[in-house]
Amino acid sequence: MRRKDREMGREFALNVVDKCEYAVISMVDPEGLPYCLPITIVRKDDLVYFHTAKEGFKIDVLTNDPHICMSCVSDTYRTPDKFTTEFESAIVRGTASEVTSDEEKIEALRLLCQRHTPTNMHEFDDAISKSLFRTGVWKLTIEDITGKRKKYDREGKEMKYGRTE
Repeated sequence: MRRKDREMGREFALNVVDKCEYAVISMVDPEGLPYCLPITIVRKDDLVYFHTAKEGFKIDVLTNDPHICMSCVSDTYRTPDKFTTEFESAIVRGTASEVTSDEEKIEALRLLCQRHTPTNMHEFDDAISKSLFRTGVWKLTIEDITGKRKKYDREGKEMKYGRTE
């Protein structure tokens, strides 16, 4: 990381993963070209789950090369008196694999739904019974994670080297 003064620890980075609205995964397609797309995620320990269709270009890319780099951003704020933005970010590198066990798929989907649509959980069991067979779930095993932050204190001074108020 070039800006070591903005680097944050592992727990901070995991927290960013946990609270970001969505993440962007980057991969390399079979022709060696970059490919990225936004996904909704949920983390359990050192696994990040996401749902997908069971076929398509993303699945072809992941099957060909399961290495992923994932970017997460949270708590952004455009400062009105500076030409900058406050942010928290995490970069995750790891290997993706398809979840094939129905039990693990249901657990991952439950966690995803609890995180992203908690007010609709009363419909979860019915939705699973209707669509589990056609829903793909993949997991990213976290192999490396870094966190970064740019934030200002109450006096307008940037909090570097992990300093908090």
